[in-house]
Amino acid sequence: MNCELEKVLPKLIVIEGTNASGKSSLGVDLAARFGGEIVSADSRQVFRRLDLGSGKIAPEEMKGVPHHLLDVRSPGEFFSMADFQRLAYDAIDGILSRGRLPFLVGGTGLYVDAVADGYDLSDKAPDPSLRAHLETFETPELYEMLKQKLPDTEIDPRNRHRVMRALEKLEADDYRPAGKTPRFELLKLGVTWPREILKQRIDERLEKRLQQGMVEEVRALLDEGVSEEFMIKLGLEYKYLTWYLTGKIGYEQMVEELGNAIKKFAKRQMTWFRRDPRIHWLDMSKDPAAEAAGLIKTFINC
Repeated sequence: MNCELEKVLPKLIVIEGTNASGKSSLGVDLAARFGGEIVSADSRQVFRRLDLGSGKIAPEEMKGVPHHLLDVRSPGEFFSMADFQRLAYDAIDGILSRGRLPFLVGGTGLYVDAVADGYDLSDKAPDPSLRAHLETFETPELYEMLKQKLPDTEIDPRNRHRVMRALEKLEADDYRPAGKTPRFELLKLGVTWPREILKQRIDERLEKRLQQGMVEEVRALLDEGVSEEFMIKLGLEYKYLTWYLTGKIGYEQMVEELGNAIKKFAKRQMTWFRRDPRIHWLDMSKDPAAEAAGLIKTFINC
């Protein structure tokens, strides 16, 4: 960290990591220590009543630290990365105006980077009729359509969502190559565990959340009219529990397949995070809070 450079951007602490890594509790401890507030960066925790399945921090676990971007939409409502970025910017501006330190904490890598790196995004909602038409095609077909319109595209051909959104934007004359306009000076802290320990933590957390009523949470959402399609698109816990509750798979199969899916997702999260050399990975076998506190002190005093 070079403190000799002139600093003109406000400072933002980013804490990112895999599922079941303990990043939420670490964020609370550090925010409490440094007079901070937390902006959650999780694509599912923005929805009300998606609590156990999304791993949303409970009020008693917040220890008085203000949290933002939890419970800002009703299940089934449209919510884009651009919506998240706009609300996160507003929340961070408010934190800074109160003279407090903003912490961006979460495991949704795209949401974290959209704010931390200042992605230039469009906030136009997709056209439902066009979306329905595109949904009839397989992902390779969609990618070929995109290549015809945008031969130099660098979008991953396996990323169905991004391919589809690019096609929608091209159709609406709203396509802009991804640019960045950073708003913050960053300290990025990473939280994870060795693979075998992380697998054990994932299994233990899944068992605990099932005991706490995660099945009942999903059943209540479905009974209240939240669509199966929306729940399945949320992925992981909500997808597998919806399949179980609608009779597509049995309970034991659901638990086994869900546990494996969460572990595979954690692996993909790490693949995403490892692309960023700015992340300082904390040593979880020692005292990660003390290590992080030392880095934060240096950062905010530069």
